[in-house]
Amino acid sequence: MHLFDAEHGMLGGHAIVGGHIPLATGTAFAAKYQGKPQVTLCFFGEAAVNIGAFHESLNMAALWKLPAIYIVENNRYGMGTAIERASAIYDVAQRACAYDMASETVDGMDVLAVREVVGRAVELARRESMPTLIEARCYRFMGHSMSDPVHGHYRTKEEVEEQKLKDPVRRYFQRISEQGLIDQQGLEAMDAEVRKIVDAAVEFADASPEPPAGALYEDVYAQPYGPYTRSEQ
Repeated sequence: MHLFDAEHGMLGGHAIVGGHIPLATGTAFAAKYQGKPQVTLCFFGEAAVNIGAFHESLNMAALWKLPAIYIVENNRYGMGTAIERASAIYDVAQRACAYDMASETVDGMDVLAVREVVGRAVELARRESMPTLIEARCYRFMGHSMSDPVHGHYRTKEEVEEQKLKDPVRRYFQRISEQGLIDQQGLEAMDAEVRKIVDAAVEFADASPEPPAGALYEDVYAQPYGPYTRSEQ
């Protein structure tokens, strides 16, 4: 999957595990080269830290002092294999030591804690043009795909239900409620508003016509090269 949003600097997601890590490193290099104050945030799962592109990217980011923040969403399981069965190091943040890179471990289920840690990393990137590796420890409630049930193969129902008690949305709502920033009625109104927006987006997508075949060639190259034909091979 690839979704590009130039206005908001969103480069989208990529189906190849870890395939976007070098791309993020490249955008950080571009920002530094052009003298822009931009910082690149790159998100990926813990299973991606065992591939070569991860290590090559972190090495280059540290060597060239790039404003990049690599955020590992460590939910313990990749496609079903626990990290302790796939990685020689359980604490993913320790991998930053090999590249003399700043690192932090944070409760990925606490939105405010994540905001604080990422804020420090962004400040470091802008002030000193230095990268950071952040390990956000979180949990995946649902299966990895349609072929992966919620529980039964590699985790128990009890484990999943226990982790759901740490749901980051629920915890954040509870915190702002305790601080008197919003009441239950306000939360319900907010939830209804968001659901309405999502439903409208789904309805719009379902009602939209299929894109033309020529759209396959859009945003593939920086310059338009015209339709690809067999005779041009």
